[in-house]
Amino acid sequence: MALLQYRAPVDYAAQQVAFEQFLTGFKTSPEQTITHALGNINIDEDDLSDEYDFMDEDDDAQQRRLRDKARKRAPQHKYKEMLQQLADRKLDQVVIDLDDLQLFEEDANEGLKLVESVEKNTKHYVEVLSRAIDKLMPQPSADITFKDDVLDVLMANRQQRNRDLEEVADRLMDPTVINEQYPAMLTRRYTLVFKSRTSTPRNPVKALSVRQVRGDHIGHLITIRGIATRVFDVKPVVQVSAYTCDRCGCEIFQPVTDKQYGPLTLCPSQDCKDNQARGQLYPSTRASKFLPFQEVKIQELAEQVPIGQIPRTLTVLCYGSLVRQINPGDVVDIGGIFLPTPYTGFKAMRAGLLTDTYLEAHHVLQHKKAYEEMEIDPLIMRRISQFTRSGNQYEYLAKSIAPEIFGHLDVKKALLLLLVGGVTKEVGDGMRIRGDINICLMGDPGVAKSQLLKYISKVAPRGVYTTGRGSSGVGLTAAVMRDPVTDEMVLEGGALVLADNGVCCIDEFDKMDDNDRTAIHEVMEQQTISISKAGISTTLNARTSILAAANPIYGRYNTRLSAVENINLPAALLSRFDVMFLLLDTPTRETDAQLAKHVAYVHMHSKHPDLGTADGVVFSPQEVRAYVAQARTFRPVVPTTVSEYMVKTYVRLRGQQKRNEKIKSQNFGHTTPRTLLGVVRLAQALARLRFSNTVTQDDVDEALRLIESSKDSLAAESGGNSNRRALNASSKIYNLVKGLADSGACRAEDDVEEDEEEDQFGIELNLRKVKERVIAKGFTENQWLTALEEYTELDVWQTAGNGTRLVFITSNNAERDGSSEL
Repeated sequence: MALLQYRAPVDYAAQQVAFEQFLTGFKTSPEQTITHALGNINIDEDDLSDEYDFMDEDDDAQQRRLRDKARKRAPQHKYKEMLQQLADRKLDQVVIDLDDLQLFEEDANEGLKLVESVEKNTKHYVEVLSRAIDKLMPQPSADITFKDDVLDVLMANRQQRNRDLEEVADRLMDPTVINEQYPAMLTRRYTLVFKSRTSTPRNPVKALSVRQVRGDHIGHLITIRGIATRVFDVKPVVQVSAYTCDRCGCEIFQPVTDKQYGPLTLCPSQDCKDNQARGQLYPSTRASKFLPFQEVKIQELAEQVPIGQIPRTLTVLCYGSLVRQINPGDVVDIGGIFLPTPYTGFKAMRAGLLTDTYLEAHHVLQHKKAYEEMEIDPLIMRRISQFTRSGNQYEYLAKSIAPEIFGHLDVKKALLLLLVGGVTKEVGDGMRIRGDINICLMGDPGVAKSQLLKYISKVAPRGVYTTGRGSSGVGLTAAVMRDPVTDEMVLEGGALVLADNGVCCIDEFDKMDDNDRTAIHEVMEQQTISISKAGISTTLNARTSILAAANPIYGRYNTRLSAVENINLPAALLSRFDVMFLLLDTPTRETDAQLAKHVAYVHMHSKHPDLGTADGVVFSPQEVRAYVAQARTFRPVVPTTVSEYMVKTYVRLRGQQKRNEKIKSQNFGHTTPRTLLGVVRLAQALARLRFSNTVTQDDVDEALRLIESSKDSLAAESGGNSNRRALNASSKIYNLVKGLADSGACRAEDDVEEDEEEDQFGIELNLRKVKERVIAKGFTENQWLTALEEYTELDVWQTAGNGTRLVFITSNNAERDGSSEL
């Protein structure tokens, strides 16, 4: 009885003909139909009309430009041009977009189900389309010369020999001659990949998690979303193994399709069989074909893992041009073929009949690209430039950071500057000065520290969130692992290495062990990790900003102890933070009522209330990321006048810190040279936000204000236990202005050059800046005018320069003399 024959579900010959028609006849839509839309206005690509261009020098130039634009408007043969570039060795990858194939299929309407067949049996259709490309490959537009690579000459000779054999077979009517051709895998200079269909209302396509991949997907083209945890080295994998016979001189080629293969030892050629020579085969590496190969481990995202489960991992194999496209920590959508593979080695003995699965990558889509690789949408750029011209972008962007969290405006401004960062400098002798900003949020429980950290880790292109108790020193820096493929010792980067060129958010910083916390010291200043383990001595890059959140030593801030005792972190670590915010939960009737209304509104409407910006402007996280990417392209420099102002301000800060050491409650920490570098970095970040390449004195003043505002809650709390509560508004304003004079902030511009006259005539402050600081602290304009008049009558200060300056007559002379004696 004859076996039942199963008819093929599709006609492969008809489909191959259709693929050949697709490659030669498919045309893309005209380029000019894709216009930038502003409302209902469509503008040209260069925002100018065709009739006139100011760059045209004469009529001939205008005619050439019009011809170029007309050629661009004409439909393009996308894949036909791609084949010509392949023949000219300008491309090494063919990307077949299934959206294009679907458009072609809808126009042809032949019922061949091309897209459906490709998605369900992708591995086979890679070979089908490769045969179509080999058949349609045009001749190169330039001949091989002595300047070309040896491989180009070798491939050209092989292709010529294949064509000669085809002619001989046609002339002799002997199809067996074709069997002596070089295998197709050897003459192909490209890798063919498919790009999955994009999601449409008619055909919604959603990226799967690792947990959602089932047996039904075997052999299908699927898209999986995950985070890359391990990326192995790129190694060559053999695709065609070549041998040479020592007797007959024949070249023998062995295509390799599995993980393992047995090398040939005896020559199978007809000459050796006829002569019974049993020639010995020797491997020929030069004639073999290798492909770049890289193995990647991806893991489920945190939001994809059910409660009580551990995240699952999947192996992704990348070939050809897809290697080196994924880095550890990247969130990616990987489209590829889901395939089974048997276990090998000792695993096969344990696994028995079980098989492993992997994804053969075809297309990689990065979700959070690095700032340098981001392509900013033109609509977002126009919105950004609109608010940049208004000058309010600093306030708007700060309020757009975690808008569901009430208050903390200064903290949000500092976090915005952390995203932007300063300028990293490399001196001529190789010394590197970091530009990344480190911030620590120390405060009582319930002030939304962890929520701010979560938001920043999501906005940053490379953001890693970890906790102090759940992280060890090795987990933060690097661990030595044994590679399961090569069985050699390799380094696996920790959280700080994964956050390279990004932000590492460390929650519960105070609960880390001291031994683990010391691993961060080198990262926070030198931005490297030095490893000497298991015979491996190397240095890893960790160019990351550290954002830490911690609680005081007893959980809540104890006002009976000094700030240094409450913080309870080593001075070597504290000095590495550019800004140290102290957030205390102090009950006040007005603030508590506003906070409660804000929280109730968020819970009722699932969105934040109006933030008080003009027209209710709130930037989305994507717009904030785009703005930061644009701002980071600038490299601000510090001019000489601002540099002198910084120097004198730093000297005054050191003097103020020396005086504060006598008062236990005001001893917040030490002012070190790192403080000056922190001011420079914050000022550079502010200049970047303005899209400027020059730092101004206002940037330095704002940087100093942020450093001072980090201690505001401490001053308010300590003031509550002293007699300051009984002071009226005028006395509070006087203490505030006196503090500004001591710190060197709000100085008049030309007072920078008149430092020697300061001892004789007193300190001159910019009245406008002082007024802005006072009103920013919550005082009204009437209270400011009253205090200004009262202390003018007491001859404590005087106004000068037509009301533009405030001369502090008796501010620091006596105190300065006393401090110098001590």
